Amino acid sequence: MNTYQATRLVAAREIKVKLRDKSFLYGTLIFLLIAVASTVLPALLQGGPSTVAVTAAQAGPLRTAGLDVLVVADDAEAERAVRAGDADAAVVAGPTVIGDDRAPDDVVRALSTAPTVRLLDPDAVDPVTAYLVPFAFAFVFFVMSQTFGIQVAQSVTEEKQTRIVEILVAAVPVRALLAGKILAAGALALGQVALIALAALAGMRLAGSGDLLALVAPALGWFVPFFLLGFLLLAAMWAAAGALVNRQEDIAGASTPVQLAVMAPFFAVVFLNDNATAMRILSYLPISSPTAMPVRLFTGDAAGWEPFVALALLLLTAAGFLAAGARVYEGSLLRTNGRTSVRAAWRQRERIG
Repeated sequence: MNTYQATRLVAAREIKVKLRDKSFLYGTLIFLLIAVASTVLPALLQGGPSTVAVTAAQAGPLRTAGLDVLVVADDAEAERAVRAGDADAAVVAGPTVIGDDRAPDDVVRALSTAPTVRLLDPDAVDPVTAYLVPFAFAFVFFVMSQTFGIQVAQSVTEEKQTRIVEILVAAVPVRALLAGKILAAGALALGQVALIALAALAGMRLAGSGDLLALVAPALGWFVPFFLLGFLLLAAMWAAAGALVNRQEDIAGASTPVQLAVMAPFFAVVFLNDNATAMRILSYLPISSPTAMPVRLFTGDAAGWEPFVALALLLLTAAGFLAAGARVYEGSLLRTNGRTSVRAAWRQRERIG
C-alpha cells in the first residue's frame, strides 16, 4: 500500500465514522435550521403590507405604494372596517388616517410627499447588513475550525491513549495517517459549510432578499477556498497538539496556542470590520485572511487582484504549517511517557530522520 492509498483509506474511515455519529448529524441539522431561520424569520416577522379601507376615489396612491386596499362605499364604512378588524387602517376625507391602537406608518408614508433625495454613496451597504455579514463569515470559520479541529486532536489523542496508534503506524505511514485525518476533517467541514451556504441562499430566495443575495454570492464564492486553506493550516496545528499529550483531559492545555489562533481573527474581524486600514492588513495575514478578505470583497473595498495575492500567501503558509505540524506529529505520536514538548518532538523527528 503506497502513501496515496493509505491516505485515502484513513480519510474514508474517518468520514464513515463521523457520518455515523448522531451528534454530528444533529449538529449539522441545527446549523441548517439556524441558517434558514436567520434569513427567513426577519422577513416573516416584518409582516406583509397593511390592509387599508378606503373609498374608490382614494385607492390609487395606496395601491401604488404596495398596500392591500379594501374598497368601501363611504368613510363611515371604512371606520367600521377598522373597528371590526377587517382593516389595519382607514383613510377618510381630509385626508385623515384612522388606526386602531397605533399609527399605521406605512399608510402615513404612502400619503406623505417625500422630498427629493440625492445620495452621495448610493451603492453603500446597509449598516445592519454591513455588520451581520462580517459576523457571519467570522462565526462560521470560528465554529467550524474550532469544532473539527478539536475532533482531529481528540482522535489523535484517543489513538495514543488506547495504544491503537502502534498498530496503525505499523500498517500505514505516519504522514499518511495525519494526511487522512486532516483531509477527512476538511472534507466534512467544507461539506457542512456548503450545506449551510445553500440553506442560507435558499432562505434569502424565500424571503425575497434578491439584492442581498447578489451582494453576498461573490464573497461567498471566495470564502470557500479561503476557508479550506485556513482550515488545513489550523488542522495541522490541532493534530500536533493532540499528538503531544496522552490523555483527552490534557488537550485543552496543549492546544491553547491553536485556540488563540482561531479566536483572534474572529474578534478582530467582528470589532474592526469598519476600519479600512485594519481590514486591509487582516486580509493579507494568513491567520485572518479566510474571513477578512471575503468581507472586503463583500463591501467592495478589495481590488480584483487582492484575493489572488492573499490566497497565494495563505497557500504558502498553510504548506509550511502542514510540514511543521507533520514533523511535530511524527516526533510525538509514539511517545507515551507523559506530555511531550514541541522541542522534544521536533528533535525526536530529527533522530528518526
